[in-house]
Amino acid sequence: MTEFIGTGVALITPFNADLSIDFDALERLVEYNIENGTDYLVISGTTGESVTVTPEEKKELIAFISKVNKGRLPIVLGIGGNNTLTVLEEIRTTDFTGIDGILSVTPYYSKPTQEGIYQHFKAIAEVSPKPIILYNVPGRTASNMTPETTLRLAKDFENIVAVKEAGNNVHQYLELLRSKPKGFLVLSGDDDLALGVALAGGSGVISVIGQALPKEFSEMIRLGIARKAKEAYDIHFKLMPITGLIFSENNPSGIKAVLSALNISKPAVRLPLVEATDNLKTKIAAELKVLGKS
Repeated sequence: MTEFIGTGVALITPFNADLSIDFDALERLVEYNIENGTDYLVISGTTGESVTVTPEEKKELIAFISKVNKGRLPIVLGIGGNNTLTVLEEIRTTDFTGIDGILSVTPYYSKPTQEGIYQHFKAIAEVSPKPIILYNVPGRTASNMTPETTLRLAKDFENIVAVKEAGNNVHQYLELLRSKPKGFLVLSGDDDLALGVALAGGSGVISVIGQALPKEFSEMIRLGIARKAKEAYDIHFKLMPITGLIFSENNPSGIKAVLSALNISKPAVRLPLVEATDNLKTKIAAELKVLGKS
């Protein structure tokens, strides 16, 4: 699964002031990432505000991004939820033209056991026509998929090819890297830990900040995968302040504030999220100036 090695970006869904989708901004964002070194695109994840995008809008986003992309980068589509039967039905009825993989989050709110998580993904693996990237983000789902469960799934299903691990848990990353089967990809879902994961043997990242600073962030990850620690950390240290800022209130309000400052899209988000505060926007603008981006 070499198409998922490197830097994937969890694309925002840009909105106009009236909260309709801003397709002009989305085209700018996709082109900006293609031109500046991003390795693949991820649609309809948390950062894309998937929970407040309607099924009809999701289809429009898939078709539009695929049209703009023109096959230049691999595309991963988020399909997940806490109703297994609904997830299976979405997979069965989705047009996967132009889509290279599925990103599927562990069931949220319901707090299943590890066996429940295993059975959920087993059902998905049995119907999915595309490779699957598991997505573990216990801070949002209220349940942690343990390394044992992840590795069990990796060994039992050939089309489960990777995990996006976003528990901000270094030990869990290392256990996955230590014990994973050959060819299984461990991807960081934590921007602040992504370089360390790459240096330890990870295959890259699905990043939030990467879509705003694709040239720098993707180069950092390439250097990390190549075990060029000094050069990679030189970039990491420069990006640390803004990486911290974008998550200081909520995601994706922070990254949308960055993209607004870069004149790519507007800062609008849909309720229950609210825009970044003026204080955060001021800090972001100052940090972009330090980075030579304004």
